[in-house]
Amino acid sequence: MQLQVLFEDNHLIAVNKPAGYLSQGDQTGDVTVMDLVKEYIKVRYGKPGEVFLGSIHRLDRPVSGVILFARTSKALSRMTEAFRDRKVTKTYWAIVDEQPAPIEGRLEGFIYKDAKKNISKVLPKANSNRHPGAKLAVLDYRMLGRIGSNVLLEVKPETGRPHQIRVQLAQQLESPIRGDLKYGFRTPNEDGNINLHSRRLEFQHPVKKEPVSITANPPRRDQLWELFSDLT
Repeated sequence: MQLQVLFEDNHLIAVNKPAGYLSQGDQTGDVTVMDLVKEYIKVRYGKPGEVFLGSIHRLDRPVSGVILFARTSKALSRMTEAFRDRKVTKTYWAIVDEQPAPIEGRLEGFIYKDAKKNISKVLPKANSNRHPGAKLAVLDYRMLGRIGSNVLLEVKPETGRPHQIRVQLAQQLESPIRGDLKYGFRTPNEDGNINLHSRRLEFQHPVKKEPVSITANPPRRDQLWELFSDLT
């Protein structure tokens, strides 16, 4: 697989994550995007030994798009803090087959993650005996276009909860993402991935203090994404 580098300097590197790849390692032992980026840095800069690369945030395995890594410990700590303090603007694109009503708005709820089943649910309140530790989840959405039964949404999560966009669109908006069987879509995509794409990250550079905006195009070989290629 050819790695698509979107942004790179001495402190940070961002790539366009292919759907189907893990962000970082898990019990499967599968090759991860982090492995590929480390190898890219090692080869490009002729670095001997182990390459430092810090994981700042994650994208779910079936999700594509912008993912950002730190090349220094200083950048890692500062960007981790920026994500935690909601100083990073995240924009996603999602394809659903149910036009939301209204076509733009804000969704709020409390997300509880069932770690054993690896699934999240939206609850009406933060804490209960049955679901302790549910956390506030907020996102804004708007419809960008529609072609036949395919509806393209722009989603901007204000918080970063597990499977947040997937569960809020499915449960609160009743518009599950195409291919997302885990959250109620009826049929799988042919490649087993889902039509959710990390479109853009915007933030202040952790060292240079300059504004940074990184944009990734959706997968080109996906017929559903190709329907909306005029918007890229």
